Amino acid sequence: MELHPLVDSPAVFIAHDSVNHCLYADWRGDYNQEMSRSTCRMLLAVQHQRPCPKLLNDYSSMTRSTVQLTQWGEQWLADMQAAGLRCIAWVLPNDPLARQVTEEIVQAIDAPRVVVFQDVASAYSWLRQQVVPGGVLSNN
Repeated sequence: MELHPLVDSPAVFIAHDSVNHCLYADWRGDYNQEMSRSTCRMLLAVQHQRPCPKLLNDYSSMTRSTVQLTQWGEQWLADMQAAGLRCIAWVLPNDPLARQVTEEIVQAIDAPRVVVFQDVASAYSWLRQQVVPGGVLSNN
């Protein structure tokens, strides 16, 4: 990874990987619905500034989550897609309850393509293999 930091706050670290054309988001600490929306708004702003077809959504530093996928979240996903996002490698949190909440969210997402991982290395490896010329993903 060749990360160029864009946002670094106690709640989230967002960086751009110009070599692999992806964004990296490290969600940190406890998350409720409003904190999640705030972070999502930051991600959308970054996506508009530096459109990337790939996102590594890293929840491994998340300690608690009470977030649910709402209509607002579905619209955010649609907005991210409209801004060029095509696939998400989603690293699950270590906390069992936060993991369960995250798995429920991921299962409800139809698009963009989302694949779940236990660790960042596996997620990044998969993401690097995703070819998105013209917005078309490979079947890997």
